[in-house]
Amino acid sequence: MLSNAFTVLRRGEPAFGARAMATVSLGPGITKHVPNREPYKGPLKACILDWSGTTADAHVLAPAVVFVEVFRKFGVDITMKESRLPMGLRKDLHIAKILEIPSVQERWQRIKGRPSTQADVDAMFEAFVPMQCEVLPQYTTLIDGAADTVKLLKTKYNLKIGSTTGFTKVMVDILLEKAKEQGYSPDSSVAGDEVPNNMGFRPAPFMLYQNLCNLGVYPIESVVKVDDTVSGVGEGLSAGCWSVGVAGLSNYTDIDSLEQWESMPETERDERVQMSRDKLNSSGAHYVIDSIKDLPVVVEDINTRMRNGEKP
Repeated sequence: MLSNAFTVLRRGEPAFGARAMATVSLGPGITKHVPNREPYKGPLKACILDWSGTTADAHVLAPAVVFVEVFRKFGVDITMKESRLPMGLRKDLHIAKILEIPSVQERWQRIKGRPSTQADVDAMFEAFVPMQCEVLPQYTTLIDGAADTVKLLKTKYNLKIGSTTGFTKVMVDILLEKAKEQGYSPDSSVAGDEVPNNMGFRPAPFMLYQNLCNLGVYPIESVVKVDDTVSGVGEGLSAGCWSVGVAGLSNYTDIDSLEQWESMPETERDERVQMSRDKLNSSGAHYVIDSIKDLPVVVEDINTRMRNGEKP
């Protein structure tokens, strides 16, 4: 018979990475354990990808143009730059954040004669959903290299692929259908309104965690999150996994149309991409890349770092 000084692990594997632990008594019946945990040494098991600006919809035009139209419908004009500032958030929260921009709130109060309220946010979001669903099919073209890169991640590196987004499920269903036609189908997809208790927002990690439940993946060190926004990078950091920012066609290139980008002088394009890099470099991301096509290099490097005992 074992004494009460022992803790017995029954049924299944021992705690992941467990080693011998130092113990300290904090008083009668209270024992403090100081584990000497063996770090996870790889490889990566899952890659969780964003949608707009990362795998599809270069420069994140789909939501930006609709936010402008929704505000116009409610009698207040906003700029594309203003519509982009909170990008990456769940769309109802995004509308609320736009209304917190001082220039927008000043315009709203001048026109409406009162501050905006939660009821205004709710009404605007209700209008936003059908408007976004109507135009979304126009903005579902995969970013160059996305399908081939995902295929490589799955075949060469044996990664499972998940996705998170600020879109709602009804919008994600459109994205999934159009992406499948172009050769991209994530193994798991979680929208903000699919997470219980209204917790499906960034930078909270719960959409990412739900993906890991769907995929059957742990530990968190075996996961990499890829996104073109600060809040999306923050989702990965909040979760405790590796986090990668994608700068080249991100929200922060701040364009109004693909035609504007195509006609833009190369020097201005370079300046905008550099601004995007700077924004993501300051986000806390472990890596910042220009294109999803750069991901295999990052995966190789993360696997090497983990073999050497590094953690996110």
